[in-house]
Amino acid sequence: MKIVVLAGGLSTERDVSLVSGRGVYEALKSKGHKVILLDVFLGFEGDENSVFDIDIDWAERVAPVSEKAPDLDEVRKQRKDGGREFFGPGVIKICQSADIVFMALHGDCGENGKIQAAFDLMGIKYTGTDSFSSALAMDKSVAKQLFIGYGVSTPKSFLLRSADDDHKPKFPCVVKICNGGSSVGVYMADNETEYASAIKDAFRYESRVMVEEFIEGREFTCCVIDGRPLPIVEIEPKEGFYDYRNKYQAGSTIETCPADLNDTDTARIQAEAVKAYNALGISTYARMDFIMDKKGDVYCLEANTLPGMTPTSLIPQEAQAEGMSYADLCEYIIELSLRKWE
Repeated sequence: MKIVVLAGGLSTERDVSLVSGRGVYEALKSKGHKVILLDVFLGFEGDENSVFDIDIDWAERVAPVSEKAPDLDEVRKQRKDGGREFFGPGVIKICQSADIVFMALHGDCGENGKIQAAFDLMGIKYTGTDSFSSALAMDKSVAKQLFIGYGVSTPKSFLLRSADDDHKPKFPCVVKICNGGSSVGVYMADNETEYASAIKDAFRYESRVMVEEFIEGREFTCCVIDGRPLPIVEIEPKEGFYDYRNKYQAGSTIETCPADLNDTDTARIQAEAVKAYNALGISTYARMDFIMDKKGDVYCLEANTLPGMTPTSLIPQEAQAEGMSYADLCEYIIELSLRKWE
């Protein structure tokens, strides 16, 4: 097949997306497909008609994920046209000429359903769930309301629409932007001073911010693929919480798969993962994050419809625990995704 692996973009998870894209690109190439790795924002300056026949390493310039989120203003400066449109040169035409686009995008304008909606209108096939479920899952406030409606246990929260909203949280608490990813825009606050600072920083990202109750306990994640849960991963950061640095810097976090859980707790988390997946109307695959408190109660934090596919990402670990290689997982995601157009 001719496959475009679409990555990059203008989200705070740009660097993570490019490393995910590199992994998927190399995996699918090893399977004999004609594959290109394309930055959705920077695009391709060249002959779009022969792009699949160019003999180059499309992933050669992809750098490892740094400890800090990317400087998006510097990325915008790389576009000769100033970046007036989101899609870079040649992106739409190249994607239309492919058999399918593998969505390796993360965060805003990738995971929020906007690109999926555009592709639907243009007749471009892509991996993952549709535009509507993408949008529902990306907005943590909306997703939380659906979780509550469908009986998925989730931490209590309060939605702020202004930094001046008069809300007095119980400390410690978690402050998070509604549409972020990779823990960008997520803050822990133990007192009024830290809370005020967190609110101020969070509103620099978005106009809506959630204040969520802090639940101390063990962190887990579980992927659901084609409606079926995979083995659970336990996540244990060596320092602090599971933030941007601990997610993508090798050795920062201990990840155990399958998680050290009894059969009852394993079945409970997997069932909650499937319930959350269905509550948001997701298809193909997604990863749900959980925390288990000291009493053993389980809470769903969020759903990720385009979860990371980097070397340290969690879904490849879960698939490997079932005996599925990284390359086979990539092909399986394509196979499931193509069913939407049968």
